[in-house]
Amino acid sequence: MNAPVILVLEADPPPRLGRLTGRAVVRYADERTLAEELPGADVLLVWDFASDAVRAAWPGEGPRPRWVHTASAGVDRLLCPALAASATVVTNARGVFELPIAEYVAGLVLALAKDLPGTLELQRRRSWRHRETRALAGSRAVVVGAGPVGREIMRLLHGLGVRVALVGRTARRTIHGVEDLERLASGADWVISAAPLTPKTRGMFDARFFGLLQPSAHFVNVGRGALTVEEDLAEALRRRWLAGAALDVFQEEPLGPDSPLWDVPGLLVSPHMSGDTAGWRDRLGEQFVSMYELWESAGSLPNKVDMELGYVPSTDIGT
Repeated sequence: MNAPVILVLEADPPPRLGRLTGRAVVRYADERTLAEELPGADVLLVWDFASDAVRAAWPGEGPRPRWVHTASAGVDRLLCPALAASATVVTNARGVFELPIAEYVAGLVLALAKDLPGTLELQRRRSWRHRETRALAGSRAVVVGAGPVGREIMRLLHGLGVRVALVGRTARRTIHGVEDLERLASGADWVISAAPLTPKTRGMFDARFFGLLQPSAHFVNVGRGALTVEEDLAEALRRRWLAGAALDVFQEEPLGPDSPLWDVPGLLVSPHMSGDTAGWRDRLGEQFVSMYELWESAGSLPNKVDMELGYVPSTDIGT
C-alpha cells in the first residue's frame, strides 16, 4: 500500500514534518503548481494561509485531497463552492491562537485606556505633560464573536475588572445573539471584533454602526479585515464619533505605505501580529502532525469546519 501524499502549499519557513518520515510522502507546491499537484494528494496542508490559491486551483471534478487543513483560524481565503460541495473535510488551527490574541487585545485595551501612545509621542517630543487616564475596572466591553478567541478575550478582560458582554450568532445561556449587538455597543466603552468572516459578517462595522457608539468608546478588530469598512472607521475617527481604534487586520495586507490609514487620528495600526508569539509556527506544525496521526488511524478529526457557516462551530450551538 502506497504511503499517503501530503501536499504543502508552501511558505517560508516550511513546516517541520520530520515525525512523519516513512509514513507519508510530503510534496510542496506554490501558487503556480498547486492546481496540477492537487489531484495526486491525499491531504493538503495550507501552510501559506495568506494565499487565495486554493480557491482558484481546487478541482471541480476527479481526484482531490480527502482532507484540507489550514494553519490559520480563518478559512475564508480557501473556501469556494467546489470545495464546500465536495466530501473533503476541512479543518483549521483552532487551539493555537486564542490566548495570544486575547493577551494582545488586553494589551491594546490597557494601552488605550492609559494613553500609552500619547505618552510615547510626548516622550519623543521631550514634552512633560501630565494627563488623567481612564479607569479600566468597571468599564463595559462588547466582544463580537463567541468562539474560542472571543471567549478567551472575555476571560482576560474579566480579570482586569471589565464587564464583558459576549455576542455570537445565536443567543444561548450567557451569550447574546447578534440582535442585541447595537443595543450593547451603544453603551460600551470597548467594542472588540473577533468574529469570523462570512457573507453575513462582511462589512458589519460600518458608518451606521460607528454612529451608534459613545464618543468615549474604542473599537478593536482582531477578527478579519473585511469585517470593518475601513473608510467609514477613518471618517468616524476624524469626526470624533469615537475616541480611538486599533486594527490588527485589514482588507488588503500588507498595508501599503501610501494607505491613508497610517495617518488617521486616534488609530493604532499593527501588522496582523496579535496571534503570533515566539514559536507559533512550531506549534502549528505540531498540531498538524498530531491531527495527521488521528487521520491516519481513521480517528475523528477535531476542528472541522462547517461548510455552510464558514467556520468551526462551538459545541454549544454554532457561534
